[in-house]
Amino acid sequence: MTTIHNLSSRIIIALDVKTRGEALSLVRELPDSEIFKVGLTLFASEGPSLLQEIQSHGKKIFLDLKLHDIPHQIAGAVRSGIGHRIHMMTLHASGGREMMAKAAEAAEQEAKHSGQTKPLLLAVTILTSLKGEQLRDIGMDDRVNKQVLRLARLAKESRMDGVVCSPQEIDIIKKEFGQDFLVVSPGIRPEWSAAQDQKRILTPGGALRKGVDYMVIGRPITKAASPSEAFCKIVQELNRANNSSDGKNSS
Repeated sequence: MTTIHNLSSRIIIALDVKTRGEALSLVRELPDSEIFKVGLTLFASEGPSLLQEIQSHGKKIFLDLKLHDIPHQIAGAVRSGIGHRIHMMTLHASGGREMMAKAAEAAEQEAKHSGQTKPLLLAVTILTSLKGEQLRDIGMDDRVNKQVLRLARLAKESRMDGVVCSPQEIDIIKKEFGQDFLVVSPGIRPEWSAAQDQKRILTPGGALRKGVDYMVIGRPITKAASPSEAFCKIVQELNRANNSSDGKNSS
């Protein structure tokens, strides 16, 4: 396994709270965290001004709105994201090739025009709350791996920077599309944390060994008695997993 320096930077803190006060409190409690996820609930509640407040603490924003609309609307949303200096943002791969291609084109053009850095565009494959039965209900192939690979291939061909998928699919994505195609995984649960509403989950160390680039972790950290201690505990687990893998590779 390739050694990853500063493993803490691979943890994205999910601000799955309802208010600005709760979100900023967590940002202050987690000074060693670099990237914070703002999802649909918090963004709908507090709006774009919250993004600037989080950035004022020197943090990066992962805007996880899972955009899915006609290509023109998605292109406009991506341009707005660049205006807000978003580091990463998500859109649904199931929106199709044209939608993703227009998003990539808009990101490149707007970044060049504005002088801002282009955000990483991540295509959501299959939500980690879905399994075979739920996929059948909406008319999809119930073989999750096959569906994830199909959507990931479409995303790569449409010039997305990577995908969001469950940790169960990390290794097949890396094997099929290479190390440069980013994999971001929610559904990361330490052994000492409950699974809650996630179905296809893995421990932080297990996800790292599979090759994950970024892992999204919320409640195991944000709902802990001490979020900073929980964060450090996970970083320690990642270091152990990384050191163990390096030892195996050198033997």
